[in-house]
Amino acid sequence: MNRSPPQPPGPAPLAGMPASGLDGLLTDIDDTMTTGGRLHASAYRALERLHESGLKIVPVTGRSAGWAHMILKTWPVDAVVAESGGLYLARDPAGGRLRQVLHAAPAQVARERAHVQALAEQLIREMPGFAPASDNAYRQVDVAIDWCEEVDPVPAAQVAQAIARFHQAGYSARASSVHINAWSGSFDKAPMALRCLNEVWGVDAAQAARRWLFVGDAPNDASMFDVFRRSVGVANIVPALARLPVAPGWLTRASHGAGFEELAQHLLAAAGR
Repeated sequence: MNRSPPQPPGPAPLAGMPASGLDGLLTDIDDTMTTGGRLHASAYRALERLHESGLKIVPVTGRSAGWAHMILKTWPVDAVVAESGGLYLARDPAGGRLRQVLHAAPAQVARERAHVQALAEQLIREMPGFAPASDNAYRQVDVAIDWCEEVDPVPAAQVAQAIARFHQAGYSARASSVHINAWSGSFDKAPMALRCLNEVWGVDAAQAARRWLFVGDAPNDASMFDVFRRSVGVANIVPALARLPVAPGWLTRASHGAGFEELAQHLLAAAGR
């Protein structure tokens, strides 16, 4: 009699997650902080309250360098990791100016991106329903294909087929909740997040894994769920759990931005903030 291998336990309810001893919060943006593509005032206020409580805040997103620049200039955050780990932005502690760090030398990045762009354009021509993501003009490292943000949702099998085509060509590709992000190079969200924490604040990998928390919602957050001991999924991640190589440790009851607010309330209440 054949038996399926035992499945690892799923995420535990957020209420049981220890909330003390944190230095900072790393957070995805799309469908983690946002709801229906919008950042609601209550979710933004939750972000403000977390920052006011003394936690450092670092969004870790598949969104573009242009988005990262705007977010760092205007939101209550301390740094931003963008383009699926292709770069980070932080303030220079000496002068306060924004500093951008790419995963590799700029000339190499530009050259490799042009090759990925050519394949993305070919896939968009061959596979009906896809479109270039509208923020591609503001990207410096990766290329994004829109599969459901400003187009009608493309079937999951076609998304998987496009990702496979990138892999066959030797590129990395992941699906977020809105885009397929593709790039050349070995970077990912977690390695660049760790690099950012180390270069900006001198936090080593062991300390980061222990004293920083990550919250996300999609398969492209798997590397973050793997590295950070306290990792949280908002409830809309549930349909994707079976596809995740590593699941978050805890799960909110609410989905999308309301789940982010639930996490903020849990952290603030447990810390007496």
